Amino acid sequence: MSEVRPIILKLGGSAITDKTQELVAKTEVINRLADEIKRADLDNLIIVHGGGSFGHPTAQRYGIKEGYKEPTQKLGFAETHHVMTMLNGLVMDSLILHEVPALSIAPSCCVVTDNGKIKIFEENLIKRILKMGFTPVLYGDVVFDEKLGFTVLSGDQLVTYLAIKLKAEKIVIGVDTDGLFDEDPKANPNAKPYRHLTLEELKKIQNKLGKSSGTDVTGGMAGKIAELIPAVEHGIHVTITGATKPLSINRALIGKDVLGTEIEKA
Repeated sequence: MSEVRPIILKLGGSAITDKTQELVAKTEVINRLADEIKRADLDNLIIVHGGGSFGHPTAQRYGIKEGYKEPTQKLGFAETHHVMTMLNGLVMDSLILHEVPALSIAPSCCVVTDNGKIKIFEENLIKRILKMGFTPVLYGDVVFDEKLGFTVLSGDQLVTYLAIKLKAEKIVIGVDTDGLFDEDPKANPNAKPYRHLTLEELKKIQNKLGKSSGTDVTGGMAGKIAELIPAVEHGIHVTITGATKPLSINRALIGKDVLGTEIEKA
């Protein structure tokens, strides 16, 4: 039996939570996305979701990203992981309710980083789960780090790592805008959309991309693009589209045209 080439879906924290309020999920959006995932009927899907207003504020409050410096951070590490399991529970509730055979996998239990970059990850478990027709669901999390003691592992780094290791068919990124723009379209309605970008073009604009509205310890949109670039370098097609707009994610998953940004190597 040949190895499954997965499609990796990233549900951005800005799309599934309200980043202006701590610990507030957009449950209607999550439920609709679960329905769209079910309707796509894919047996090669990996889902990764971000932290949004759950993980980021807590991680920032305790300085988790910068590593272990003093004992009070241990509670912050535990609390950050806990609130991420709360958000993951809401995502899992919706997926199971919509009869998606989803399995939650906590990165804090199976990933070790070295100075913030993934060093150890037993991807054979993911391969086995996929072969059996389950849908693995991972998320941005706190993890132990060989140099820093611990740190924050972004969902974006997870997406690229898995895409390269498992030779993904494509990556779909669901955000709270219709793809990438030269300015924040929520602040400037005249912002120019990028509908198609090559790797070279993406590298030229990555530092011009706007910062996140709300707390984001993983670098906002520019940080997300920086993490995605290695996947594009490996020839993996990326679609960035609006997860808050009905049917965009469903259409992207099944290969139909969507309003968003298509990124490819050349």
